[in-house]
Amino acid sequence: MAVARHPVPPEIAALSLEEIAERYIGRFRDKVADWEAFEDAKIEGYRRAQHRFIGAGGSGKHDDPTIIPPRGFTLSIVFVPPGQGNAAHPHEVEEVFFVLQGYLTVFLEDEAGRRVSRKLAPWECIACPPGVIHGFHNGGLVHLAASRRRINGSRPSPG
Repeated sequence: MAVARHPVPPEIAALSLEEIAERYIGRFRDKVADWEAFEDAKIEGYRRAQHRFIGAGGSGKHDDPTIIPPRGFTLSIVFVPPGQGNAAHPHEVEEVFFVLQGYLTVFLEDEAGRRVSRKLAPWECIACPPGVIHGFHNGGLVHLAASRRRINGSRPSPG
């Protein structure tokens, strides 16, 4: 029998294991593509859909009943049609993009507009540090699926 070596958060301490499993499992089949998750996604060239799993991410849609409550990070799948991407932007927190299928061209940009781009294949990722201007574009011929994770909390302890 395993021993819990860490305290259980108060908001789940009274839940049964069945209730925890029900609340903390996200299934893609239960998600609906949100093509208006981001303001710039309404503009041609920036069209993409978000499937929220943990937290609302940058969508601000915190009342979504299908999401797993976030703690230190958010997680969503972003669906990007060919020729689409997002606008250059920074965050106050780290943002990670992990390519599931297709190819994603990511870029980092300085305040003078100088840009460095790299192409990511399936099972490759980029971690964009806080404050660094970044973005992505699907220059391929197929639809792209990427995992998007925003780390919101404190740094994990070493070791």
